Amino acid sequence: MRAWILNNFGPVESGPLKIAEVADPEPLAGEIRVKVSACGICRTDLHLIEGELPFCKLPLTPGHQVVGIVDKLGKGVSGFQLGERAGAAWLFSTCGRCDFCRSGFENLCEQARFTGCNFDGGFAEYMIAKQ
Repeated sequence: MRAWILNNFGPVESGPLKIAEVADPEPLAGEIRVKVSACGICRTDLHLIEGELPFCKLPLTPGHQVVGIVDKLGKGVSGFQLGERAGAAWLFSTCGRCDFCRSGFENLCEQARFTGCNFDGGFAEYMIAKQ
């Protein structure tokens, strides 16, 4: 598949994103693969690309405002069917056990992981999302 890859942080105008051919991602248990239809770009993406969020992994495919069609299911996935529309946002996963998670404030979880930062995002033909 084709994806925009960030190998080094840098000013957007210097062209740090490069289009590359990479392997299609494969969903693990509890994950879905989404064939990306559209991915927005927001200021968070720009902060990330320019290195203002240094905790993000490299290399990386950014993009966290994603919509597409489910084209592959990981083991044990329920609630999604092939061909169904799905979306992904900034928050990829949380611990589900801390006080923040249990009280509906998952965005404050200290173990939170993020789409297009800790996990490859939607500036690609396919991406992985938690069910």
